[in-house]
Amino acid sequence: RDALRQMLLERYFGLEYVKRINDQKSKSLPDSILVRSGKTLLEVQCHLASMGAADLVVELVMKSQNCNNIFGEAIELGIALLEGGNTSIQLMLYKKFMTVDNKKHSEKMRNFFQVFYQKMQDAQQEIRATVTVNTSDINSKSNDEKDATKGDDNKLARRNKVAKKPNGLVVTDEIREELGAAVLATSQAYSNIRAGNAGEDTGNALGLSSIEEIDGSRKEKEDETPKLSPKIAVMEPILRFLQLLCENHNSKLQNFLRSNNKNKFNLVSETLLFLDCICGSTTGGLGLLGLYINEMNVELIIQTLETLTEYCQGPCHENQNCIATHESNGLHIITALVVNDINPLAKSRMDLVLKLKNNASKLLLAIMESRADSENADRILQNMNIAQLLDVVYKAFHQETMDDEEFYEEGGADAEEVVSPKEVGHNIYILCHQLAKHDKDLNSLLHDNDKNVNNEKLSNALKYYSDNTAQIEITRSDRTLEQIVFPIPTICQYLTSETKLKVLNTAELDEQGSKVTDFFTRCEDMFNEMKWQEKLRTQAMLSSISNYMSLWARLLFLLALICNIIVALFYPYEKTIPSLSGHISGLLWVVLLISLAIIITVPKPILIYFMGFTLILRLIFTFGPELTLTLLGSVNVVIKGIHLVSLMGNKGTFGKSVEQMITDSELLYHVMYLVVCVLGLSVHPFCYCILLFDVVYREETLLNVMRSVTRNGWSIILTAALALILVYMFSIIGYMFFRDDFIVDVNDEHL
Repeated sequence: RDALRQMLLERYFGLEYVKRINDQKSKSLPDSILVRSGKTLLEVQCHLASMGAADLVVELVMKSQNCNNIFGEAIELGIALLEGGNTSIQLMLYKKFMTVDNKKHSEKMRNFFQVFYQKMQDAQQEIRATVTVNTSDINSKSNDEKDATKGDDNKLARRNKVAKKPNGLVVTDEIREELGAAVLATSQAYSNIRAGNAGEDTGNALGLSSIEEIDGSRKEKEDETPKLSPKIAVMEPILRFLQLLCENHNSKLQNFLRSNNKNKFNLVSETLLFLDCICGSTTGGLGLLGLYINEMNVELIIQTLETLTEYCQGPCHENQNCIATHESNGLHIITALVVNDINPLAKSRMDLVLKLKNNASKLLLAIMESRADSENADRILQNMNIAQLLDVVYKAFHQETMDDEEFYEEGGADAEEVVSPKEVGHNIYILCHQLAKHDKDLNSLLHDNDKNVNNEKLSNALKYYSDNTAQIEITRSDRTLEQIVFPIPTICQYLTSETKLKVLNTAELDEQGSKVTDFFTRCEDMFNEMKWQEKLRTQAMLSSISNYMSLWARLLFLLALICNIIVALFYPYEKTIPSLSGHISGLLWVVLLISLAIIITVPKPILIYFMGFTLILRLIFTFGPELTLTLLGSVNVVIKGIHLVSLMGNKGTFGKSVEQMITDSELLYHVMYLVVCVLGLSVHPFCYCILLFDVVYREETLLNVMRSVTRNGWSIILTAALALILVYMFSIIGYMFFRDDFIVDVNDEHL
């Protein structure tokens, strides 16, 4: 079944698409469950390594350098073992590399890195041998396309127009026609199989012949598509393997790849030289950079940038210096990839160009990461034009892309395949932010809006990125304080202010007096709330109610307070309505009308509260306290119901199971609050006094005091016992001094 599925995917979508899908599957998280084995990826990797798979990779790499197929499969096995950053296998390989018990083993390890070094050398020689031909091919192709499109721009635009789909596939009109034909052929084959008549063989033959024709045309087109030579193409899995060796900031292997057992195979420098070579700097200036980057090799260049980034992250200062101070044009090329236009590739595959710029900016940030000096930043600034850098920022921000709002904001695209222009612009803005610490002119351009007044687009872009960029300070192991700058994800805007305040005020302090530990335990709940809030925006009614959750809570507390004041002043109720003098009664009416007029013109909260207080006084002295209390109690029940709905809407309770609802302590508290409101309205007004305890829930200061006093159950019991002792002693003392005041006259009627 899997083989048939794989065959159909290759037949309908082509080998490139299937390869991309398989790459996505291979980039799995270590804790993801593999369906067939029923184990996590990490468990499968460790089991294979314990059975000798890691040793097998090392042996095959050393012994199959002349057999490309075996060498490629060995590298793929190594990638599969290290996928997700398996630190156990990294340590296993490192120990194997560092074992120098005898000269024979040391020689084997030297040969292991020599294979990669030699492969990189061969790839560079192959690139130098073919780069002139490739450049001439690109130039001739662009001239042919220019002649072919002359006078027929509209038709070509329709043919070249593509629609990005959520799975990352780019669908053209030709592919649509082929898919339609494939669907017809497949349905015809299925119908003939189901029919089971005498003409079954003929029908199947027709159906299969149609599929074979499509398959043949597909293979012809794939054969016509230019591809990288095997010596160059093998670099992509090699670089991916080296990247995974250093995954999770493995400093030991980062340093080992630069200086492995005092051998001269510096793979960090060699990777940079490979980037230098494939981008064409060895054949001329960087002005022709776009001619050397095409759809064939752009993925390989991106992988090279990702590998170089992993060499530096952590940070590894030695690798940072190795890249920044290298005699090649590597650093110049990396900056050029960020600021230069990559044409003609940008005209046909802007998504690949964006991904390229994104990874180049990340590499520059990695080279400057956690540096106490400004040497690397100064080197980058020497190779970079500030005006061009800011130009890239605002162009990325204002770039118009196909279905931008639907495609990126709804999260339809795979982040590994398509990068949002704004995301690229944001990373480059952070690069500017870090460089601005070492350049006064750049710093003034970023933070002084008056200097950008003539360029409104640039001002808008910088303001957007500044508002959506945050930083935290961390203390490293050497007790140095470092600022980490990061973009605020779009989904974070959906986190409610109530949740922010609640986490800030209720997060528990650890032994070091930090709230970070408890904060991270709540991250999953907050993230789920943000996702729910994003969905909530599509439900207009529920969203409008939920947005005013704080207002409903404030009104509820004020109503509870007023209800208790009325009970305290007027209970037990008299049969007659309290009366006021004519002047005071008239004054109340005047104040009420003036307040209403002011609120209509200037609707300020304090004026609204004042008018509400005046209205309640007017109701008490017009209809009586009992009827007013009933009216306020009814309003209290209605508002509490709305508040409960808004709370459930904000927390995403409607999408939870019944068990989750029952175990939600906050939800249970508000349900009990609603029950007390109903009891106060229907049973006895004294029940309203219970609502005053809400002040403890609302005010974190009181809540923290109670938590400190009632740290555990035994302390609660002891506190209650102390309270009873105090009350008992107070009653005895009161009886001793005031017993004569409690003599009650008794007459015959009472007896």
